Amino acid sequence: MTVDWKVFLQIASSIIAVCVGAIVNKYLSKRERLIAYNGYIASHAIESVVGGIEVTQIHTHSVVIRNSGNKTATNVRISHNVLPNINISPETNFEITDLPSGGKELKIPRITPKKEYTISYLYFPPITYNDIIISSIESDAGSAKIINVRLQQIYPQWLNYLCIFAVILGLITLIYIIYEIIVRVF
Repeated sequence: MTVDWKVFLQIASSIIAVCVGAIVNKYLSKRERLIAYNGYIASHAIESVVGGIEVTQIHTHSVVIRNSGNKTATNVRISHNVLPNINISPETNFEITDLPSGGKELKIPRITPKKEYTISYLYFPPITYNDIIISSIESDAGSAKIINVRLQQIYPQWLNYLCIFAVILGLITLIYIIYEIIVRVF
């Protein structure tokens, strides 16, 4: 089978143009991109010596809010069913307001691009993680994207680029093979 390089290069240039366009759009468009995810959920048993030895549970979890865009997110509001003791790291100004439904809203005035805040919650029984459920995370530009995360190994950047190159090359080859099959059959 001889390769029709003209068709192959047309397919390759189209796919590369789409990839370059997506990359340029990502880096040149000015918009905020709020994402949020759970950092950890834990429960600790501690011994209390007040009035004898008694085991007490302490529950804790964290939520990470990140602006992965390139525009400042303003008036970031995190609505809670119940708002226990919190700590925000790194420190920033925030306000807490009561919601008509009985919950509480935590408001961070701004999150600059590429900045993230970790909100750590500390609470005692009978309150559990399910009671504190965050009902929404929003800013003036819209809702945050809630993502599921897991810890994984971080590979070197050169390896990531090599994998992207291999995928693009494979896609170009696959489209060319499909083209050749169509030309030969029809």
